[in-house]
Amino acid sequence: MNFNNQTADIFIPDEIECADALARTTHLGVGAHQDDLEFMAMHGILECFGQMDKWFCGVITTNGAGSSRSGIYAAYSDEEMRGVRREEQRKAALVGQYGAMLQLDYPSAAVKTNDPEAVVEDICNVLMQCRPGVIYTHNPADKHATHVGVCRAVVQAVRRMPPEARPARLLGCEIWRDLDWLPDNLKVVLDISERANIASALSGIFDSQITGGKRYDEAVAGRRKAHATFFESHNVDQAQMLSFAMDMTALIRDDSLSLSEFTGSMIDAFKTEVLAQI
Repeated sequence: MNFNNQTADIFIPDEIECADALARTTHLGVGAHQDDLEFMAMHGILECFGQMDKWFCGVITTNGAGSSRSGIYAAYSDEEMRGVRREEQRKAALVGQYGAMLQLDYPSAAVKTNDPEAVVEDICNVLMQCRPGVIYTHNPADKHATHVGVCRAVVQAVRRMPPEARPARLLGCEIWRDLDWLPDNLKVVLDISERANIASALSGIFDSQITGGKRYDEAVAGRRKAHATFFESHNVDQAQMLSFAMDMTALIRDDSLSLSEFTGSMIDAFKTEVLAQI
């Protein structure tokens, strides 16, 4: 597989041919930063873990050079940090038994632009070779600009595919700003209670960020536990860990639907629900 960046990294944990590794993909995660997949697409990772007929493929768009750093990483240059983040993501792919791990190595600025042509082209290339049934990516209401840029690029990439080749489902997942605010009838509820040990191990691999002063591992686990408890007010907990997603499939079924219009409809539904209850 050829990418626009010669420095893009392709890692196949079980070392089979790249084309074969991609072709077996059933669940695809596309994230902005190293560790995003482990925080937002855990449902897809666990769905495939230990299975022979389901395979998770991960795509990370940015290079990690701008990551926060302290402790043993405090004096690392951007280039050194880039290498650390790439290796951490490879380790996660190995532990999580991913079918393939692709790191496109773009600077964040290239993803946040309104016309990330090279990024869209690379993602479309991956999609055409993987043909996943479901894609997990960032949701458009996320407050991180790079995350929203990736969401926008994924929608554009899928729309370049022939209709018959498109995935059956596109899910926008939560990281920077959760999706508890979505009305329950619009939430995609993802139960990730099983194999909490694997989820914990994957979150903990990204030492450069945890040591760097951001306890993402604890925060994400806490959010999942909180969702499980606060999802239902009148019933006992049915799950120990939940994450929420926004069903964005309409955006890849109707190419005339703008991302802004779609996101606005979700916010309007929330407003309507809140005001009706008042």
